[in-house]
Amino acid sequence: MAEWWSYRLSDFLLFSPRTYHRLFELYNAAIWPAQAAAVLLGLLMLGLLRRGGPVAGPAVAAILAACWAWVAIAFHLDRYATINWAASWAAAAFLAQAALLVWAGVIGGRLSAPPRLDAAGRAGVGMVLFALLLQPAIGLLLGRPWRQAEIFGVAPDPTAIGTLGLLLALAGPSRWVLMVLPALWCAATGATLRAMSAPDAWVAPAAALLALVLTGWQGLQRRRPS
Repeated sequence: MAEWWSYRLSDFLLFSPRTYHRLFELYNAAIWPAQAAAVLLGLLMLGLLRRGGPVAGPAVAAILAACWAWVAIAFHLDRYATINWAASWAAAAFLAQAALLVWAGVIGGRLSAPPRLDAAGRAGVGMVLFALLLQPAIGLLLGRPWRQAEIFGVAPDPTAIGTLGLLLALAGPSRWVLMVLPALWCAATGATLRAMSAPDAWVAPAAALLALVLTGWQGLQRRRPS
């Protein structure tokens, strides 16, 4: 029996890269036109963030919760679980994130749109735009067909990155708690893509690290006496 340190990430992979990307192709075909609606919801959240007001924070939290619940059920349970037994645990985590967003942002009102975005908040908006518009194009640049694109609101990776960006742009005492599960997913999906030797394996972990660093910096800036 080989020693445990002789194993590589790829030894734990339960599916081939072709099977993984084909999964997205079948999923996208089955849920169309939900992708278009999800992108419009993403743009709506940016509009709410810019407009501000007392409704913006709860509305963004409610939309994000719906996206996380959709991905939990429609993707993880109905699709990903057919090739990966751990998908049921991922679904539970995504449903937990949806519940946290409802609890903190909708019921508790602990998220709000700041009157003015600071540098970190603007970077958060940039992350959202990346998740909405640029991340789906990564696969095309790597030679995968557009039918396998991962879309914000219905696929897990851009949903997690976009959520981190929105939380970075929002204000409220619950942001750190709400960033935990999206950041953990970014690390997990990075490991999965790394095991598949995917060139874009670094994207989600890098986005999570950036969001966490900027949130920490943002907190320090706000504690400084004016």
